Amino acid sequence: MRSTASPAMQKADLDAVTPDVHGLISKQTATLDGVDVTRVRFDPGARWSNDLKSYAGTQSCELPHVGLVLSGRLHVVMDDGSEEEFGANDVMLLPPGHDAWTVGDEACVFVEFSRGNDYYG
Repeated sequence: MRSTASPAMQKADLDAVTPDVHGLISKQTATLDGVDVTRVRFDPGARWSNDLKSYAGTQSCELPHVGLVLSGRLHVVMDDGSEEEFGANDVMLLPPGHDAWTVGDEACVFVEFSRGNDYYG
């Protein structure tokens, strides 16, 4: 017999989350039923390899990202040399192995969704 119980609604306020700041990059993460929702802000001049590389301890960002850009522009270069620029309302999927930086004088803000560190799961 199938259960008729509905999953519970959940809510989080990203403005209430203390930012995790690394140089010019900040992140605020809320977790809803195992899904992490993170607002990421790359201030003007922010670059992963300058602001997060020493913290991550890797040559490039090894985390996958699935996100929606809310404002600003983000330039991404993969380890294989391929590159793309993302702006407001672009949906992006970034596999592991990349560097990224803000383009222009406006902060790039995006929201990403993940289950742990694996978007395939």
